[in-house]
Amino acid sequence: MSESKAMNLRFPDPEQRAAIAAAARQAGVSMQEYILSAAYDRATAVERRFLEGFRESMARSGAAFAAEPGDADPSAERRAAELAARREVEQHERRGRGDAA
Repeated sequence: MSESKAMNLRFPDPEQRAAIAAAARQAGVSMQEYILSAAYDRATAVERRFLEGFRESMARSGAAFAAEPGDADPSAERRAAELAARREVEQHERRGRGDAA
């Protein structure tokens, strides 16, 4: 069984294929490389938009917590107690799964 390493480049619209082929030639790359590059560019653009939105959300959340001090910033003792409780729960879960403690 022979395995093709090339991407199957079938286009139902001959004009679309011609436009992509022309753009690939102009860029000096194969159609496969041009299509993969365009897909990567689109994916990373989506990722950048997501991360920008996430940073904006984090900034708004941080500003909201900074505006109202109190329960949002527990004491050092409370943080230490919460950390100790978390470790205890994690150790209990590991023992339940049979992991080494």
